Amino acid sequence: MSIDSLKSRIPDFAKDVRLNLSALASDETLTEQQKYGLMVACGIASRNPEVRAALELEAAPHLTPVALAAAKAAATIMGMNNIYYRFTHLVSNDEYRTLPAKLRMNVIGNPGVDKIDFELWALAVSAINGCGACMDSHEAVVRKGNVPVEAIQAAVRFAAIIQSAAIALEAAEAA
Repeated sequence: MSIDSLKSRIPDFAKDVRLNLSALASDETLTEQQKYGLMVACGIASRNPEVRAALELEAAPHLTPVALAAAKAAATIMGMNNIYYRFTHLVSNDEYRTLPAKLRMNVIGNPGVDKIDFELWALAVSAINGCGACMDSHEAVVRKGNVPVEAIQAAVRFAAIIQSAAIALEAAEAA
């Protein structure tokens, strides 16, 4: 399934989602690797098999095998980190923030692609997963890497659009 076939499955009540999906590939704010890596990482984070498959198929011709693996790694490592750090951020007991996480996160230090691209993918996945502490951390890294605010906004917009596509498909199935 491609992004076009995914759009054809989006119901009429979510026409805006179809239109927004159409805009992803033509975004000029991000590099090609950033854009297609976001599709893969956010598709995985959406936890919707149709969305994930369509976006990975769309992205595969535009990413090296290393970049494809790194986008998958960003979604995976943030799946773990977003749970842990959201807990330490939201729980009332401050003591948890003083304890070592004891979680392996080597891929963050050596993702195999440009560190800024990986951090941008991690930021978008963290937005989907709702971890404010992780969003703050990754946003600070990409800002320090001189990523324009418009590119950061575009990454989060990708996350929002991709997540809304997953929700639209689920809502259509529930009807």
